[in-house]
Amino acid sequence: MMRRAFIAAGFALAALSGGLATPALAADAPPPVTAQDHILGRANAPVTMIEYASFTCSHCADFHNTVLPAFKAKYIDTGKVRLVHRNLPTPPANVAAAAAAVAMCAAPERYFDVAAVFMRDQANLQTTGAQPWFAAGIAASGKTREQIEACLKGPTIRAALDAQIEGARAAGVTGTPTFFVNGTMVMEHSLEALSAAIDPLLR
Repeated sequence: MMRRAFIAAGFALAALSGGLATPALAADAPPPVTAQDHILGRANAPVTMIEYASFTCSHCADFHNTVLPAFKAKYIDTGKVRLVHRNLPTPPANVAAAAAAVAMCAAPERYFDVAAVFMRDQANLQTTGAQPWFAAGIAASGKTREQIEACLKGPTIRAALDAQIEGARAAGVTGTPTFFVNGTMVMEHSLEALSAAIDPLLR
């Protein structure tokens, strides 16, 4: 029952994207950061890095699992960078959109905990299926299964995810992960590439 609810939610959310593979006609800066965004780091950090990612994207999982710990220690924990995480579901888009919705339905302080679980366990999806993956995400959410289900059925999360997708398109994002460092697009996700974009802004 729970898995069907997730997949149904994912299909509905993915349908709103109208075809995620279509590139934007013109690139622009990503939408400004608001109170609705999910943010790691200090509000007054001199550098803002916006990440567009998908919970079914292997390169996104690589960033979160192997790069983010060192990046966080170097830049976020030291107050130099705030990281803004936004969702852009990629194939299988129904699964990615449902995972994004679960993370967005979590207790606000648990969003990145859920994201970490989904990225950590992403490689197991093909062998274990989606149900254990979603169950682990819910366990990290700070809410009950019933609360997550009720949230998934409401219009708020669907509208919020659609806004993130449209914002990515307007900014010219065509793949994940894509980063914007103080508004400048960075396509590489290595610590070296991100440092090369960030360090000159800190001098």
